[in-house]
Amino acid sequence: MPGKVASSNVQGLQTTATFDPITDEFIVNTPNDGAIKWWIGNAAVHGKFATVFAKLILPTHYAKGVSDMGVHAFIVPIRDFKTHETLPGIEIHDCGHKVGLNGVDNGALRFRSVRIPRENLLNRFGDVSRDGKYTSSLPTINKRFAAMLGELVGGRVSLAYSSVSVLKLATTIAIRYSLLRQQFGPPKQPEVSILDYQSHQHKLMPMLASTYAFHFATVYLVDKYSEMKKTHDEQLVADVHALSAGLKAYVTSYTAKSLSICREACGGHGYAAVNRFGILRNDHDIFQTFEGDNTVLLQQVAGDLLKQYKEKFQGGTFTVTWNYLKESMNTYVSQPNPVTARWESEDHLRDPKFQLDAFRYRTSRLLQSVAVRLRKHSKTLGSFGAWNRCLNHLLTLAESHIESVILAKFIDAVQSCPDASSRAALKLVCDLYALDRIWKDIGTYRNVDYVAPNKAKAIHKLTEYLSFQVRNIATELVDAFDLPDQVTRAPIAMKSEAYAQYTQYVGF
Repeated sequence: MPGKVASSNVQGLQTTATFDPITDEFIVNTPNDGAIKWWIGNAAVHGKFATVFAKLILPTHYAKGVSDMGVHAFIVPIRDFKTHETLPGIEIHDCGHKVGLNGVDNGALRFRSVRIPRENLLNRFGDVSRDGKYTSSLPTINKRFAAMLGELVGGRVSLAYSSVSVLKLATTIAIRYSLLRQQFGPPKQPEVSILDYQSHQHKLMPMLASTYAFHFATVYLVDKYSEMKKTHDEQLVADVHALSAGLKAYVTSYTAKSLSICREACGGHGYAAVNRFGILRNDHDIFQTFEGDNTVLLQQVAGDLLKQYKEKFQGGTFTVTWNYLKESMNTYVSQPNPVTARWESEDHLRDPKFQLDAFRYRTSRLLQSVAVRLRKHSKTLGSFGAWNRCLNHLLTLAESHIESVILAKFIDAVQSCPDASSRAALKLVCDLYALDRIWKDIGTYRNVDYVAPNKAKAIHKLTEYLSFQVRNIATELVDAFDLPDQVTRAPIAMKSEAYAQYTQYVGF
């Protein structure tokens, strides 16, 4: 966990930075054990300074009165530059041995009336003058908080992108080994590669397709984030904030589950530490709660969708990534067409319009239905109780929306690919991603008659066939990740003489 850690409830943090107008300083204080800053990167051993989020407290003209100006960021020295000793008022402890990433120094910090100069306030969004007056270009605490939180988006963007890199590595190791490993076969014939078994294809080929889908989605996210940093466009900031939360949550959860599947797909040799799955799984595990707990982040996505759904009926506009919902709330929520619900030809099922329409129909239906449920339950349970009653529904909505965005970006990538043979391969992989996701949630589509029984059966059959076809180009697909041997490092994933290298490593 490099550098920093973000709590899920940043706005509710309790650390204070109270301005002292007599000395022109802020007094940083941790009011209780619950407010201790945990898991701070480089704090336990090496750090000299910390960027500390705290509530900015100003004294008022009234007797013993204070004003809470909301969460701000402060630079706080924590160690002496020459002696490296902890400074007065600073208490630091190592967080101890972790599940993974034990090469990273993580500590917990407590502040006991630590004084810092007024200039140590990071004042881009709000400032305090010498005489204690507060100024900001942003009029409310909520707007200032949103602006500061926007600066943390980069962490979520990098985690989503990094998680895809881990998934590429894991799928490369598992697929190369599965092509190499032979077991059983027809009588009196050579043994076959374990990736020739349908069950193994079922484990790994949709995962490979998802890896490609996530690659294009996170590249899009990085591009949007870069554009946001250059333009500071308000609508783009909101879009990137929600999209980064959703992709970070969705991709890191998927990768965490996939690492265990890849380990199992490599049998006993997958259990060997040298073949990387253990350390990858342990080091990646924190991605699911680092920079915001995944369940909380998905709720942010759902909340944003509901906010825009409400604004749409008040004449508002959707942000860029959410744009499809303008049409879908009218088009997709109407009764499914009983004719197209029965279409089962391969051309139809592999048509990107059918695939994207299906993803977006599901999201729109979930959005409309959860809005109705929240309105109903809030009358008796209040807003918090209603949200909790509908929480699983809200999480499903957020995941469905993120899957719609991922598929849209994959389809864009396929259509913009300049090379015909590469485009055909990507189309195959994209079709597998889309149809596998539809099949995994086929109950939703069947319940509302969006897909008739014969069509559901055709989707399942085609998904298995596409897995077989992707298996035939699996070597080229993982080679396209272009991971050098010094990055892959697992002996069972070497392109040549993998067994020789592995047995040599063991000592034969």
